[in-house]
Amino acid sequence: MNEQEFLTAYDPRAYPAVAVTVDVVALTVRSDALHLLLVRRGGPPFEGHWALPGGFVRPEEDLATGARRELAEETGLGGERLRRVHLEQLASYGDPDRDPRMRIVSVAYLAFAPDLPDPAAGSDADDAIWLPVTALSSRQLAFDHDRIIDDGLERARSKLEYTPLATRFLDTEFTISELRAVYETVWGHPLHPGNFHRKVLSVPGFVESTGASTERGGTRGGPRAKLYRAGDARLLHPALLRPAREETVR
Repeated sequence: MNEQEFLTAYDPRAYPAVAVTVDVVALTVRSDALHLLLVRRGGPPFEGHWALPGGFVRPEEDLATGARRELAEETGLGGERLRRVHLEQLASYGDPDRDPRMRIVSVAYLAFAPDLPDPAAGSDADDAIWLPVTALSSRQLAFDHDRIIDDGLERARSKLEYTPLATRFLDTEFTISELRAVYETVWGHPLHPGNFHRKVLSVPGFVESTGASTERGGTRGGPRAKLYRAGDARLLHPALLRPAREETVR
């Protein structure tokens, strides 16, 4: 390759412009229901539509840093609380016509944590809310965010089957009943308390006892519940299958 061919091949003007954004599927449990963070767009395109928090990746940022920044801007999280949020890359979305402005590829992230605060709309949004996922059909969504949300919800529900990430929805110490409530909320299925308790304790490294108990018993005056913390397992074996999948396996 001669010098002219080299300059032509690496001249950015020879290629169509492509931008990169990040979008965050942020989930938390509020009032015993699974909630999703949404913002209402304050300008075009899709002005007035609801969207996932996200935006263009800045020149000095890697993708994960951009996703954390966008999440922090909408939730006010910072410091240690932001570092406690579980964040993982979900998928990339690059259909040519997904954004009317130009060719934009979005790299979506899945985030969840306990007790995420009330959101505060950023500079480019009119409003920000935690919306129960059961109410998603009531909102008009921008771009292809309905697809991204569906993928994020399925990833979260699946990962609860074979990883201990349900513990990331809880405080450092928790009861088995509180852990079960997370599974029921995310999966949308009631679970048998005794069977769930037995399954959790049969999975090596899933949870470990703190040696302490709750200060009070249950609402019916029962015994105090034992407190647990997340163990060192990275994968659950055997997995905790969703009720519908248990029936399929059988």
